[in-house]
Amino acid sequence: MGFLTDFGLDGAAATCRAVMLSICRDAQIVDIAHTIRKYAIRDGAFLLRFALPYFPVGVHVGVVDPGVGTERRAIGVRTGRGDILIGPDNGLLLPPAEALGGIEEARELTNRDLWLPITTSTFHGRDIFAPVAAHLAAGDAPFEEVGATLEPDDLVAVPEPAATVRPGTLETVITYVDSFGNARLAGERDDLAASLGELRDGLAVTIAIDADGSTLREHSQFASTFGAVPVGTSLLYIDSLGNLALADNQGNLARRLGIQPDQRVTITPRA
Repeated sequence: MGFLTDFGLDGAAATCRAVMLSICRDAQIVDIAHTIRKYAIRDGAFLLRFALPYFPVGVHVGVVDPGVGTERRAIGVRTGRGDILIGPDNGLLLPPAEALGGIEEARELTNRDLWLPITTSTFHGRDIFAPVAAHLAAGDAPFEEVGATLEPDDLVAVPEPAATVRPGTLETVITYVDSFGNARLAGERDDLAASLGELRDGLAVTIAIDADGSTLREHSQFASTFGAVPVGTSLLYIDSLGNLALADNQGNLARRLGIQPDQRVTITPRA
């Protein structure tokens, strides 16, 4: 079972694991992340999409849930690969579901027999998501018993930023900042090549980043690997998901430049 939350390290994630293990003693729970930015649904979706394709087919739980206790639905999604994803209906589960073969079936978690006997309005990770996932993993109930079906098109989606290709210019956005301070960007190799032409190590670029009404300008270069540039030097590269990214070799680019997700980025060639 893959398990991701924004709970941090103060015991909430461990409590959810305890619930899952009390129901399914043989569960193998792999913690994907619990220290992502609070309430950052898109960060959670990014990490689930990054990690889950490498897991065995199984039941996985994601909880980044700023709407807990409201009318937002608790859902389960069966993917084309056969995995079942459990979490809130707020867009968290859709990108990983697409990475696992798309949504085959979606259901609302309304069967209270699969919840904890006492539930609260502030901790659905413990009270609903963890026990439902554990019952499914243990084989105590088939997916069809978690609740009524939902139309996949009716599930909440979080808009995904996209790159805009223009001659000589690629307009993009920071989608995620990882623990190394590397900035992941919207767009792929083909988008960058369509804007700037043939990509080669050492191709000089200017990175313009919108920051609170001002513009940060970083002189950088395209490189295929971190070691292709000197230590402390920035590079524009293709990350392990095939997306564009910006980093400092053996440094923390996000801290150095003071950047964060959702900032707009413009990439142009530099003479």
